[in-house]
Amino acid sequence: MTSLAVTVKGQVTLKQDLLRHLGIKPGERVIFEKLSGGELRVRAERPTGTIDGFLGLLAGKSNKVATVEEINEAAAAGWAGER
Repeated sequence: MTSLAVTVKGQVTLKQDLLRHLGIKPGERVIFEKLSGGELRVRAERPTGTIDGFLGLLAGKSNKVATVEEINEAAAAGWAGER
Protein backbone atom coordinates (compact mmCIF):
# COMPACT_ATOMS: atom_id res chain seq x y z
CA MET A 1 0.00 0.00 0.00
CA THR A 2 1.29 3.45 -0.88
CA SER A 3 0.83 6.48 1.37
CA LEU A 4 0.93 9.99 -0.15
CA ALA A 5 0.99 13.40 1.53
CA VAL A 6 -1.63 16.05 0.78
CA THR A 7 -0.28 19.55 0.06
CA VAL A 8 -1.61 22.78 1.57
CA LYS A 9 -3.58 23.24 -1.69
CA GLY A 10 -5.23 19.83 -1.21
CA GLN A 11 -3.24 18.18 -4.00
CA VAL A 12 -1.68 14.74 -4.16
CA THR A 13 1.05 13.67 -6.59
CA LEU A 14 0.84 10.07 -7.77
CA LYS A 15 4.17 8.29 -7.91
CA GLN A 16 5.50 6.88 -11.18
CA ASP A 17 4.94 3.24 -10.20
CA LEU A 18 1.24 3.97 -9.57
CA LEU A 19 0.90 5.79 -12.90
CA ARG A 20 2.59 2.92 -14.72
CA HIS A 21 0.25 0.47 -12.99
CA LEU A 22 -2.71 2.46 -14.32
CA GLY A 23 -1.12 2.78 -17.77
CA ILE A 24 -1.14 6.57 -17.60
CA LYS A 25 1.34 8.64 -19.60
CA PRO A 26 2.16 12.37 -19.22
CA GLY A 27 -0.68 14.55 -20.49
CA GLU A 28 -3.35 11.86 -20.03
CA ARG A 29 -6.23 12.22 -17.61
CA VAL A 30 -7.28 10.32 -14.49
CA ILE A 31 -10.86 9.63 -13.36
CA PHE A 32 -11.80 9.51 -9.67
CA GLU A 33 -15.05 7.83 -8.71
CA LYS A 34 -16.50 8.44 -5.24
CA LEU A 35 -17.45 5.22 -3.44
CA SER A 36 -19.29 4.76 -0.18
CA GLY A 37 -17.31 4.75 3.05
CA GLY A 38 -14.99 7.59 2.00
CA GLU A 39 -13.19 5.54 -0.66
CA LEU A 40 -12.17 6.53 -4.18
CA ARG A 41 -11.68 4.44 -7.31
CA VAL A 42 -8.90 5.73 -9.58
CA ARG A 43 -8.59 4.77 -13.22
CA ALA A 44 -7.12 6.05 -16.44
CA GLU A 45 -9.49 7.97 -18.68
CA ARG A 46 -9.54 6.19 -22.01
CA PRO A 47 -10.25 8.32 -25.05
CA THR A 48 -13.46 7.58 -26.83
CA GLY A 49 -14.07 8.26 -30.45
CA THR A 50 -16.47 7.56 -33.20
CA ILE A 51 -15.95 6.24 -36.67
CA ASP A 52 -17.18 9.61 -37.95
CA GLY A 53 -14.20 11.28 -36.28
CA PHE A 54 -11.86 8.81 -37.96
CA LEU A 55 -13.30 8.86 -41.48
CA GLY A 56 -11.77 11.50 -43.69
CA LEU A 57 -8.99 12.24 -41.23
CA LEU A 58 -6.32 12.03 -43.91
CA ALA A 59 -8.41 13.05 -46.92
CA GLY A 60 -6.33 14.98 -49.42
CA LYS A 61 -3.11 14.69 -47.40
CA SER A 62 -1.46 11.92 -49.38
CA ASN A 63 -1.46 10.36 -52.81
CA LYS A 64 -0.65 6.91 -51.40
CA VAL A 65 -3.31 4.23 -51.74
CA ALA A 66 -3.37 1.93 -48.71
CA THR A 67 -4.54 -1.66 -48.68
CA VAL A 68 -7.34 -2.73 -46.35
CA GLU A 69 -4.74 -4.56 -44.25
CA GLU A 70 -2.62 -1.40 -43.92
CA ILE A 71 -5.67 0.63 -42.94
CA ASN A 72 -6.69 -1.96 -40.34
CA GLU A 73 -3.16 -2.03 -38.86
CA ALA A 74 -3.01 1.76 -38.67
CA ALA A 75 -6.46 1.98 -37.08
CA ALA A 76 -5.63 -0.69 -34.49
CA ALA A 77 -2.34 1.00 -33.61
CA GLY A 78 -4.03 4.39 -33.34
CA TRP A 79 -6.81 3.14 -31.07
CA ALA A 80 -4.21 1.39 -28.90
CA GLY A 81 -2.31 4.66 -28.52
CA GLU A 82 0.75 3.40 -30.36
CA ARG A 83 0.76 6.18 -32.97
